[in-house]
This record gives sequence, structure tokens and C-alpha cells, in this order.
Amino acid sequence: MMDIAAASMAMSQNRFALAASIRVMSLSKDTAEQQGHDLVQMLKNAQSNLGNTLDIRV
Repeated sequence: MMDIAAASMAMSQNRFALAASIRVMSLSKDTAEQQGHDLVQMLKNAQSNLGNTLDIRV
């Protein structure tokens, strides 16, 4: 049987590990959102004249 001190330490360690995991996931999400925003901006700025003219030769 585990004593109260050991159980308390185990719960504290689990709480810390969970908090660290959540922080890492939050940072990853923020990075992915920024990269998505940057990609959208890059696509909007890339060769905006494409599709404006049609060259046909017969």
C-alpha cells in the first residue's frame, strides 16, 4: 500500500508532466497557425497576374 506522501508526490509529478505537455502542444499549435497564416499570405502575393490573360496561337 502506498503511503500518503508517495501518492502526493506521484500526483504532483503527473500534474507537472501534464502541464508541460499542454504547454508544448500550445506552442506547437501557435507555430502551426503562424505558418498557415504565412503560407496564405505567400500564396496571395505569388504571381497575382496568373490567369488574367490567355495566349492562343493557331
